Amino acid sequence: MKYLMAIIAFVFPLVIGTACDNEGPLPATNAQDIVDENDDHMKDTITIHVGDKVFSATLLDNAAATALKAMLPFTINMTELNGNEKFFRLPGNLPTSASNPTTINSGDLMLWGSNTLVLFYETFSTSYSYTKLGRIDSPTGLAAALGTGNVTVTIDFQ
Repeated sequence: MKYLMAIIAFVFPLVIGTACDNEGPLPATNAQDIVDENDDHMKDTITIHVGDKVFSATLLDNAAATALKAMLPFTINMTELNGNEKFFRLPGNLPTSASNPTTINSGDLMLWGSNTLVLFYETFSTSYSYTKLGRIDSPTGLAAALGTGNVTVTIDFQ
């Protein structure tokens, strides 16, 4: 019985190891390639032009942002609302996945309903639900650039 257990203990790992080798070698991977590949799918950078000011923004990886990106480039007249946002009603509906962010941050780019593009230039609490599209990377100077009235904005690829 001792010999049988010793043989099984010796042979079993060899059989299992051989069975695993039949799949062939795993492809070599570079960890940096994995990070870069994910970054390509996770981010899309756009520019938002307001007068002579240009802001870089990063879109999220969701259906609404993808649909918005397919519409680019465009120039729109955004309407002032509440002293904290500019909005524009898009000609068609975008996919939605609305949720309440509780806090809106300056530079947030969101969709209200299914066709209202909103660019926020102030930070505040909200009870409304939005579909997040992305955000301006550095919103410093955004409020001043957008001003207090309606404004023409061009959104394009970077």
